[in-house]
Amino acid sequence: MSEAGTVFSSLDLDQGFLETLEQLGYVTPTPIQASALPVALAGKDLIAQAATGSGKTAVFALSLLSRLNLKFFGVQALVLCPTRELADQVAVEVRKLGRSLDHLKVVTLCGGVPIRGQAASLAHGAHVIVGTPGRVQDHLSRETLVLGGLRTLVLDEADRMLEMGFIDDMVAVARQCPPARQTLLFSATFPPQIDALAKPFLRDPVTISARPAGEALRIDQRFYEVLDETRLIVLASLLAHYRPGTCLVFVNTKAQGRDVVSFLQDQGIVARELSGDLEQRDRDEVMVLFAGRCLSVLVATDVASRGLDIAALDAVVNYEVTPDPEVHVHRVGRTGRAGVGGLALTLVGPRERTLIRRIEEFTGSGPTAWSPTADLEPSPLGFPVPPRAMLKLLDGKKDKIRPGDVLGALTAAAGFTREQIGAIKVTEWGTWVAVDRDLAERVLQAFATVPVKGKLRRAVKI
Repeated sequence: MSEAGTVFSSLDLDQGFLETLEQLGYVTPTPIQASALPVALAGKDLIAQAATGSGKTAVFALSLLSRLNLKFFGVQALVLCPTRELADQVAVEVRKLGRSLDHLKVVTLCGGVPIRGQAASLAHGAHVIVGTPGRVQDHLSRETLVLGGLRTLVLDEADRMLEMGFIDDMVAVARQCPPARQTLLFSATFPPQIDALAKPFLRDPVTISARPAGEALRIDQRFYEVLDETRLIVLASLLAHYRPGTCLVFVNTKAQGRDVVSFLQDQGIVARELSGDLEQRDRDEVMVLFAGRCLSVLVATDVASRGLDIAALDAVVNYEVTPDPEVHVHRVGRTGRAGVGGLALTLVGPRERTLIRRIEEFTGSGPTAWSPTADLEPSPLGFPVPPRAMLKLLDGKKDKIRPGDVLGALTAAAGFTREQIGAIKVTEWGTWVAVDRDLAERVLQAFATVPVKGKLRRAVKI
């Protein structure tokens, strides 16, 4: 049902949700919203192909919110996500879309934080749970989470949960949900395991693919022939030539990621690795630095990068070609979202030509255009430099700090403009503040004299 001209007011949504959508700037549904929302709102089970950034969160959020009985403070909706970062994003979106509902309570259940505090929060009741499969299963086994009143189960980015080894936890959680529920499954790709997962737990699901295979390939894609021994040199040449403000480099293995980051840092490029081996605190730091535009390059495997949702990603580089054409489409689709032009660069070794032919067959895009490495003249400005620097306050959520407290202190009291201050992220580990790079020292000095929420807060530069 993805007709042109579809508007949210034509869908079966309460007036409160329509007003909220208008306030949040939702005007015209995205393809996945136009196709899947009517199905989900009708209470049917759903299997949908949709990637991060496609608008899928609004589909399941509006559906599960529409089915809530707010007078019953038991868990009525459960959203399973592959990573803590995605779970946090989903929880924020559910709260935003549910702002017209009185006393709505959304709780996140993810690893990396003490389970005791989560159990205490659950003891006071919750309507919606958003979490990772392992931590949700932990709470079920401890009986701190009860799903007897569940109405909606959402499996978000199911393919990545399978890749990350969550299959047993996902099955265990689904088996503890009431049979008479709605189940919504979203996946960017459809490996055979998705069918095996869906059949026992979905009832006559409607299947929707709102993203044609070649859609992401409208992005400016360029392919460069390399030898294995020249791959790192060509990668550096690409960065010096194109100078992307934010660049995500995909590698196929964690070992490759470590080698790439080490090489780029030796070249003076501000690069970090996003790896599943990182402690949660370190992973949070890398995510915040990249989202705040304080890194030039983030190097990651496909699994590690899930949950990373950057609205303005200037370029994607495939350090090696992925064997899976669907994964290639998903990778390059990370750049050029919301109608903004994107750039995808792929390094192709002699043994990877057959993989490129598979991508051409999968997307139906015809012969691939190749770019000569000889044309990669370095910019006179040198390698890209992150536009912002990151400062960190050592106080965070436990100190009841909110982003508005920090922004108010810096603008009203210290005299900085809103445009000079970037993203502000409050976590259990502290409060992160991105600022214009040339102002970092001045902002750091301001924190020494300007109180945030009534107290001077110690700040450091990351």
